[in-house]
Amino acid sequence: MTVVGLLICGFSLLSADLLPPGVCNLLNSSTVYANNEVALGDIEVYGFDYDYTLALYSSALHSMIFNTARDILVEQYKYPAGILKYEYLPNFAVRGLHYDINKGLLMKIDAYHYIELGTVYRGLKPVPDEEVIELYQGTHHIPLHQVSGFYGKGPAVKQYMDIFSLPEMNLLAVANDFFLSNDIDYDPVHLYKDVTDAIRDVHIKGFMYKWIMEDLEKYIVRGDETSSVLHRLATHGRKLFLITNSPFSFVDKGMKYMVGQDWRDFFDVVIVQADKPHFFNDCIKPFRKVDGNGDLKWDRITKLAKGEVYKQGNLFDFLRLTGWRGSRVLYFGDHLYSDLADLMLRHGWRTGAIVPELETETKIVNTEQYSQSLTWMQALTGLLERMQSFHDLDSQQILRDWMKERQELRAVTKNLFNPQFGSIFRTCHNPTYFSRRLCRFSDLYMASISCLLNYDLNYTFFPRRTPLQHEAPLWMDQLCTGCMKTPFLEEMAHIR
Repeated sequence: MTVVGLLICGFSLLSADLLPPGVCNLLNSSTVYANNEVALGDIEVYGFDYDYTLALYSSALHSMIFNTARDILVEQYKYPAGILKYEYLPNFAVRGLHYDINKGLLMKIDAYHYIELGTVYRGLKPVPDEEVIELYQGTHHIPLHQVSGFYGKGPAVKQYMDIFSLPEMNLLAVANDFFLSNDIDYDPVHLYKDVTDAIRDVHIKGFMYKWIMEDLEKYIVRGDETSSVLHRLATHGRKLFLITNSPFSFVDKGMKYMVGQDWRDFFDVVIVQADKPHFFNDCIKPFRKVDGNGDLKWDRITKLAKGEVYKQGNLFDFLRLTGWRGSRVLYFGDHLYSDLADLMLRHGWRTGAIVPELETETKIVNTEQYSQSLTWMQALTGLLERMQSFHDLDSQQILRDWMKERQELRAVTKNLFNPQFGSIFRTCHNPTYFSRRLCRFSDLYMASISCLLNYDLNYTFFPRRTPLQHEAPLWMDQLCTGCMKTPFLEEMAHIR
């Protein structure tokens, strides 16, 4: 095909009939997505975390955490009072970002440890790509030993994996911004430690628990759906258990609000203040029984009885006392490291990740603007791949124009999700570091546990067989949505 012919095909993509009716509504935010084949008919035992699994919280909670930690920085850590002028920015950060402790940079890293250029922030201001590459000695790759240990806490770079980390990323950004804007010399390592400690104080001193317990209706969302899931599983003879790091009084009040006074009747085992992830990977702390007043009993635990509440403990004793082992157990949690990683890799349990961001991201993916932008961007990629063998001046100019347009489209699709950092699941074309861990540590993932209500309890989840780079696509839904609808399908099919 000639260059002119390719251009004609390209321009035809911009017509109103680029996508057939309905193609922008293919995804359902209530879907359960499978990374691995899971037959619910084989699952006998269902386990749950509490925060952001059984209980989902409104965004108002993040503002309260941010404001309180910000005040702690000023009042207790003697930071300048000017920091108090900053408010929580709900649309600034996204989950899964990395923070370079020594350089004071917040950024998104892909599955191959490359920084996504255009997503690096010092304070509240973006860092130019050229400066990023200079800061990292001529590359934008972060070595494995710096990125993180197994639980996302590296010596130089920390990953923010859970939803509760959004206020912490905000506070890091605004504190850096204050010092930079006022030309005040400071140590980024000290700042990181102080912000981390201030956020920790909010949790350890029980502020968050107090706010939620005083206004359950304001902070807890989707309680009715949680009740429906538990009721359905219990009435179909499934065993249920709860393992949470939260204290009993807090869990008890929240569960009574969502499920009812008799919520403990649904669970065969209830464990609070478990100290995950240590609960899953050491055998030091014994179980202790909690009485009705929340006080600890001193007697030795020889069984985990229904109707009782236990504190601390460890998974090795849990397995010994219950006999619940292997792939007949399915545990749900929101934190990929603390909740799921050890269970999948060391103990062979099935795991389900709760990813509330799926609901918003699915809606964006379903928009016509996103679909059309992605379609044309993929088509341009195919054209660039074909055209790079032409070296005449006209062809090279066309290549430059297409490269520029492709970059612009990348910015458009990124900004639809989050202007600073884009989607939590993708960089331009690679999975994010978060997305790779999601696939590694979860058999299933979904926006909330209420998604289970859409499936029969004997349903089998099958992962989509997506083609490897050297394989040809087999099914229409595995092909690029855009390229397979374009007039030059036959020209492009062997490229993609």
